Amino acid sequence: MITNLDDKTEPAANRLSSPRAAVRGRKPARELFYRARDPKWVADTLLRVLAQGWDAISPSEFSRLYRQVRRHTMCSNARLRGLYRAARYVVQHRIPGDFVECGCALGGSAALIKLTLRQLGESRALWLFDTFEGLPAPTAQDSDFEFANLYTGSCVGTVDEVRHLFEELRIEDGVHFVKGLFQEELPKTQVSEIALLHIDGDWYESVKTCLENLYDRVVPGGFIQFDDYGYWKGARRAIDEFLGSRKIQTALVRLDYSGRQLVKRVSPGK
Repeated sequence: MITNLDDKTEPAANRLSSPRAAVRGRKPARELFYRARDPKWVADTLLRVLAQGWDAISPSEFSRLYRQVRRHTMCSNARLRGLYRAARYVVQHRIPGDFVECGCALGGSAALIKLTLRQLGESRALWLFDTFEGLPAPTAQDSDFEFANLYTGSCVGTVDEVRHLFEELRIEDGVHFVKGLFQEELPKTQVSEIALLHIDGDWYESVKTCLENLYDRVVPGGFIQFDDYGYWKGARRAIDEFLGSRKIQTALVRLDYSGRQLVKRVSPGK
């Protein structure tokens, strides 16, 4: 059963500081020209296209799940594989805790997590935190504000759209929607233990808020996946500052140009 913990009805225009929005799944031309100057991004984009082609025809378990969610996600195949493998590891090694995604957009990556759990015969709660009205505006802490601000109001997936996806895939049991800004909702969340935390908040303040409120709830052996570390400078800054302030020396595992993954150790400094 899908539950709506906070179904605010305030119009998006009142909650987002800019009416501009990028078209779903399409980058503004200005940002494309900016990214195209980075050969690592170009190479990663080519690899992403190849991976999409392979997963469109591959008979592997991951590829079969990917084909069910590909139209509902902007995550790369590499990052989706990261979530898939982390979910399987957590279940197979009996690591306790719920699954949490901060920033779910159209719901595809969250649906992949839930499909993976169903595949393993595992029933766990999945919490989805999002404005469900699009990305809030970045701040001065995001040094690439000129390009980040082009996405204000984009990546919109409404509660009804995401709910429909989960119902269509018959994975709606145990899914909790929490609507609102991370800064407002995460400090009062009911989640106590987290086995897998997926942070897809894009901006400095959003990612910082996720880590400050949820990192300590991730159990030892649990996973944290960052969607934007290599892509948005504000996200990278928030992650580096948090890990540095806590003296966390665990290496970030590279998934692709943008995504990173961290396994929480028993001792934070190791």
